Amino acid sequence: MAKKRNQAEDQPAKLKWSWQSESFEESLKALGGKQTEKRLLEQIRTSLDASDYLWYMTTFDNCENQTKVMLRVNTTGHVLHAFVNGKLIGSQYSSADPNFSFVFERPAELQGGRNLISLLSATVGLTNYGYQYELAPAGIVDGPVTLIGTKTYDLTKMPWSYKVGLDGLDKGLVLHSENWKSGKIPTKKPFTWYQTNFKAPLGSEPVVVDMLGMGKGEAFVNGRSIGRYWPSFIARKDGCGECDYRGHFSNGKCLTGCGEPSQRWYHVPRSFLTSGKPNVLTLFEEAGGDPSQVNFQTVVVGKICGNVPQGKTLTLSCQGYGRTIAAIDFASFGDPQGSCGSFEKGKCESKGAVSAVEKECLGKESCSLEAGDEFFGVVDSDCGSDFSKRLAVQATCSGV
Repeated sequence: MAKKRNQAEDQPAKLKWSWQSESFEESLKALGGKQTEKRLLEQIRTSLDASDYLWYMTTFDNCENQTKVMLRVNTTGHVLHAFVNGKLIGSQYSSADPNFSFVFERPAELQGGRNLISLLSATVGLTNYGYQYELAPAGIVDGPVTLIGTKTYDLTKMPWSYKVGLDGLDKGLVLHSENWKSGKIPTKKPFTWYQTNFKAPLGSEPVVVDMLGMGKGEAFVNGRSIGRYWPSFIARKDGCGECDYRGHFSNGKCLTGCGEPSQRWYHVPRSFLTSGKPNVLTLFEEAGGDPSQVNFQTVVVGKICGNVPQGKTLTLSCQGYGRTIAAIDFASFGDPQGSCGSFEKGKCESKGAVSAVEKECLGKESCSLEAGDEFFGVVDSDCGSDFSKRLAVQATCSGV
């Protein structure tokens, strides 16, 4: 697949952004909770899956006048942001643990008397398969939550107040609102809303938004969510190599994208867009990112490939939109080596493969080729007659 930049008329090369911070005023003061319990509740059942975010808020009376403590939170994940007296002391997300549980531990400073502890728990998708998947927990269910200093205080059965969601969503920031700030845009700033206007890309090809540079959050187009994004989550650098699915299956076979973002381009349905007037893109950035690299593109088929054994039919298609096969980059009938994008000729091949494919496919939106001697001619080689012949073709579609 090939990406093309947004070619809408008068669309600037870079999007112009405005911003505002997520309001934590009530939550950091342990206010605004709709429910209070003397225990730590499970997140999904408490929020009724109305939001990825749930606040756990409580107060602690520092009668011993301790100043430096360690806040320890046992959580079933997936993400935790911890605030003490309105200050963010740290953030953490679960590692490769399949159960998503982890222990958050960060130093914190207390003041004499009443202290405010606010824990923002976030999910990044819910389990949807496996035995009793609907019972898989999330959030700081049962804890424990402790403060460790000269003494250890267990806060698990303190009165905890619960608040679901973000203030920005309640205020309608995903589509419109007042108090957006312009000028210099802050970057790498957690819990920030960004908004920009853009024109719908011309044509009817699929539209994507490139989220490179952003951290973690959720994107909205004209008030409708196009999903969570997390391009700062980078796949492991090791593991990619030759692909061979033979033998027992494991999730480490045939890995691709090593060292790259888990996802970078996010689909924007054209039904979400309006032509002839500005569209609105709104981002809630949870981890801290830079929106200056965000841009809209259209997606077209660039290179098309096929590799089939003798006797099978190979079909090439530019997938519509009026695009046709413009060039045959590689064609070999015999023992071609490699894979799409890196085909190489082997020791044995028919001399007429390229011309036969060009005659059958050039200028067409799609074509079908039967891999056999009748169409491509006899393979001229010293490989003998007992090797398995294959047909491999790579072509380029027009308009890329």
